[in-house]
Amino acid sequence: MPKSRSIDFATLRSDLFAGIVVFLVALPLCLGIATASGVEPFAGLLSGIVGGLVVALLSGSHLSVSGPAAGLVVIVVSAIGTLGSFSAFLCAVLIAGALQVVFGLVRAGQLASFVPVPVIKGMLASIGLLLIVKQVPLAMGVGAHAASSAASTTHASVAIDTAFGPVLVPALVLAAVSVALLFAWETPRAKRFALVRAVPGPLAVVALGIGVTVLLDAFAPAFALPVEQRVALDSLASLDALAGALALPDFTQFVDADVWRVALTLAVVASLETLLSLEAVEQMDPQRRRASPDRELKAQGVGNMIAGALGGLPITAVIVRSSANLNAGARTRLSAFVHGVLLLVSVFALTTVLNLIPLACLAAILIQTGYKLAKPALFVAMMREGVERLIPFIATIVGVLMTDLLIGIGIGIAVSMLLAMRANLDDTFALAEHDDHYLLSFRKDASFLAKPMLMRCLARIPDRATVLIDAERADFVDRDIRETLDRFIADAPRRQITVERMQWPRLDTSAKRRLPWARQARPT
Repeated sequence: MPKSRSIDFATLRSDLFAGIVVFLVALPLCLGIATASGVEPFAGLLSGIVGGLVVALLSGSHLSVSGPAAGLVVIVVSAIGTLGSFSAFLCAVLIAGALQVVFGLVRAGQLASFVPVPVIKGMLASIGLLLIVKQVPLAMGVGAHAASSAASTTHASVAIDTAFGPVLVPALVLAAVSVALLFAWETPRAKRFALVRAVPGPLAVVALGIGVTVLLDAFAPAFALPVEQRVALDSLASLDALAGALALPDFTQFVDADVWRVALTLAVVASLETLLSLEAVEQMDPQRRRASPDRELKAQGVGNMIAGALGGLPITAVIVRSSANLNAGARTRLSAFVHGVLLLVSVFALTTVLNLIPLACLAAILIQTGYKLAKPALFVAMMREGVERLIPFIATIVGVLMTDLLIGIGIGIAVSMLLAMRANLDDTFALAEHDDHYLLSFRKDASFLAKPMLMRCLARIPDRATVLIDAERADFVDRDIRETLDRFIADAPRRQITVERMQWPRLDTSAKRRLPWARQARPT
């Protein structure tokens, strides 16, 4: 018994420490994702809180951590613009959660395994590219708020006029330094220092931004970032203030077809990202503990329904936070719950500090996240894997960039299916040649889709040849294939071709058994 209590205490200590680490990683990400999505920072924090307090308890995963995902930023921005309001978008989030619950109930958790890997990589790469493109203007301080501040305030930051609008020099410099710091933080040389190993890179960037903001405000106000270029989180001094900060969905939008289209996109993409993250975490787990994907979908669905009802961003299981949780020594889902509690506390206790964070630093965090999703090494690796893998990968990226995520994924899957079908059909027949003797053999069942290949094989057979047709390996031969061969055999005497046939299997619809094809055709 004493040993058992010792083990429980050790687990509790590990989970508490891991929860603190995940909180420090999640805090800047929640704020950055909300800012990138064009919504209030509180919406991102609310999603992180729901992911920690609700999804962590319902999920069967021991190490997975849920919250707002950078991969959904593109969908959120596009959806809010399409639907016209954040309240209508919240209605779509609520519906998406309900759809995820349905996915879990019908045991659709295994469907993600049918999505080709190049399509998944293409989806993530396209999200990364869009993240980078959309965050660069914020990193440069370009925008209506920045422009108006720079033009009308005597103490505004130094701005440079460009074709894209006024660029705030302090924001640009701070973003560049932050990106460089994030990449340097992950190098093996930097990992030799205990401070680097203990402090997450995003937290270091946020600390840098707060320090720069305080120093510029105190000693160089002319170079200080304007209020519009910082986090703007309303002060919540009580639960009543918290209730007032919550946003409600517009339930009248339930009948809008666009809302349902957005909801379906959110449900599919969020489910894919969740299942991929779950699989990755299970592979990293030293104990190799497995969690039911269907239960995970139901947990995520409930979390998204609550987030949509309260005014939060959509939730998924997130690999960045989950891997940080694992690396910090987490053993149970308690660590994810602790991270949710700390996010809730930060809403009340850290508002003043959070409002000192420059948006340029949050943009830098998301730019690095986008780079990780679409790094050049990924494209090189896909090219080395061959054309059959590269084409669906590129098709998915182009489809997402030209349309939206759901259509892009559909394009990638369709291209993968066509390539797989082509590769499969190309192996249906084999034609071997020796002098004037030819062997036409079936390697597998032959459907009507293999007819063009059969015709190419038959066109290679010259006059006065001897042909042996071997269909022994085929359990089914489509009628179009049989008719094509029958025409070739009927024309064989005219061309002085000798045709011999071995077994010709077909499906007898009455007896459900293989019957031999015994006819012989010889020139007369």
